[in-house]
Amino acid sequence: MSDFTEEITDLPTLERTIDVMAAVVEKDGRYLICRRPEHKRHGGLWEFPGGKVHDGEDYEQATRRELAEELEVELSRFEGVLNTVRDPGSPFRIVFARVSIVGEPVLMEHTEMAWCSAEKLALYDLAPSDRCFVKSYFGVPLDDL
Repeated sequence: MSDFTEEITDLPTLERTIDVMAAVVEKDGRYLICRRPEHKRHGGLWEFPGGKVHDGEDYEQATRRELAEELEVELSRFEGVLNTVRDPGSPFRIVFARVSIVGEPVLMEHTEMAWCSAEKLALYDLAPSDRCFVKSYFGVPLDDL
C-alpha cells in the first residue's frame, strides 16, 4: 500500500487566481490604450490600463489606485464590470471594467498611449486577453485570435 502523503504530493498544484483590473476608458467615442514596458509580461503589446487587485481591495478601489499610479488620473465613476478573460498561461484573470476619469493621462509606467475608436483597436498589437475582450465586447474582427 502506498503512503498517503506521497499520493498527495503527486497531485498538481493549483495556482491561485489573481484578478487584474483593466480600465475601459471612453472619451468622445475613443478608447484609451497603453503600450506595456518591454520588461513586463506581454512587453511591447497594447492594453487597457490597470493592474493587480491587492488583498482587501474591491475592483473599484484597485482601479482607482492603478489609474492614479500609472496615469496620474482620478477615477470619477466605476460603471461596472464588462467582461472577464483568463490570461493564457498565467494565473491572471483580467477584469475589464467601464470607468470614467478626471484629468489628462500622464505616462508613468507605459511607453505610449493612444485614443482610438473600437474599430481601430484591431490595428494595434494587443495583449492576448485584451484581444479577446475587443473581439467579444466590441465585435471587432481580429483574424489571428
